[in-house]
Amino acid sequence: MGTKANKHRGRNRYHGRGKKAGRGAGKRGGRGNAGMNKHRVMYRNKYMPNHWGMHGFNRHPTLRNFSITVNVSQLEELANGADTLNLTEMDIDKVLGSGRMQVALKIIVAEASAKAIEKIEAAGGSLEMEAGGEE
Repeated sequence: MGTKANKHRGRNRYHGRGKKAGRGAGKRGGRGNAGMNKHRVMYRNKYMPNHWGMHGFNRHPTLRNFSITVNVSQLEELANGADTLNLTEMDIDKVLGSGRMQVALKIIVAEASAKAIEKIEAAGGSLEMEAGGEE
């Protein structure tokens, strides 16, 4: 037993430990986040405003639809000198209309945006959509 405890031994009802000290984490009000909904509510409100509760929404993975897309500006690079480009074989689902196109290409894909169709036809190319259609 330490010197301080010896000095207080038997002199009062708590023997130098205070009212609750020496019984777990009683005097400090608990360990970790204990008491955040009771005696530490104001601390939680001030310093941890977004700690509790739900934030945002995530759809179930079976309900999520992910399309692998390519822009019009990337088609010439993907064609690599060929005049026909089959994007379904490359596992690309959709063509989007960002960028410019200078080469006339015949493109086979499942879906394409209205802007992409317009730009491909303006460059003198054609678009063949397999399963699906224009958005």
